[in-house]
Amino acid sequence: MIKALLAATAFVFALAAPVAAEQRVTLGWGRLFTNDALGDGRDRWRTGSYTVSRVRGTSWSGELPNTPGEILEFRLRADTIAPASLTDPILQDRRYAGALSFGLHSHFAWQGAEVSLGADLVFTGPQTGIGGFQSYIHNLLGLPKPQVLDDQIGDAVYPGLVAEVGRSFDFGDNLRVRPFIEARTGMESLVRVGGDLVIGQFGRGDLMLRDVATGLRYRGVQGNPAQGFSVVMGADTARVFDSALLPAGGAVTMSEQRDRLRAGVNWQGKRTTVFYGVTYLSPEFEEQDEGQVLGALNLSLRF
Repeated sequence: MIKALLAATAFVFALAAPVAAEQRVTLGWGRLFTNDALGDGRDRWRTGSYTVSRVRGTSWSGELPNTPGEILEFRLRADTIAPASLTDPILQDRRYAGALSFGLHSHFAWQGAEVSLGADLVFTGPQTGIGGFQSYIHNLLGLPKPQVLDDQIGDAVYPGLVAEVGRSFDFGDNLRVRPFIEARTGMESLVRVGGDLVIGQFGRGDLMLRDVATGLRYRGVQGNPAQGFSVVMGADTARVFDSALLPAGGAVTMSEQRDRLRAGVNWQGKRTTVFYGVTYLSPEFEEQDEGQVLGALNLSLRF
């Protein structure tokens, strides 16, 4: 699987070189903020993330191009992962981890399918500054100082690859179903299968991107969106092979299966878009006694 992903990704970005000679423009920006304060309200485990995607290409027609590398997404992502308690953690809980990733992804159509191929470079440990930033915020708000940073996942760099293949099926003008399969290697290696459902116009004519933690899809390039409400739902399951965030021989044992259930609502106005979603994440390690619920928020204003 790893060799196939590596070969496919290298091929895509080799094809991107001739396209780079043409004039690229910024087609859109995608953003998604996730936090358990917007979900179950508990400051723990997959506690928060922020993703920013800049999409570049020669043009956007409302449909994916057939040429790999014609549209490129430059992605920056920060993750905060923590034990259930930042001040008094138990032995059998996951270690604190800050992760900062930089990615380059290509989105294109292939034989009726929607394909995303990409590479990410993920940095972990104190070098990311995420733990220090969280301590600063806690101090600013008068909250207890985190006591878990001395035992956090250490400094490391993980090159990774990811591929997703999906296909959209329309049932009328306001119902779309999209099954997908994903393979990922790097800081975490897994294979995932699932699907998404949209009731409404959200995503039609847009380039949609997928959040790593929740699986929620967010808009990267806007087409000509119809105003009104849309409802999104989705689910997937993954077989996990390894995780640098849950190393073998540690205090906890990585779960080989992860499940996600998600739902959200999007309101599209004339110049404003608001998206809110929630995702249930099943336990990621055997000692985790329950799952968690993350909230996600995206607010877009056009002037």
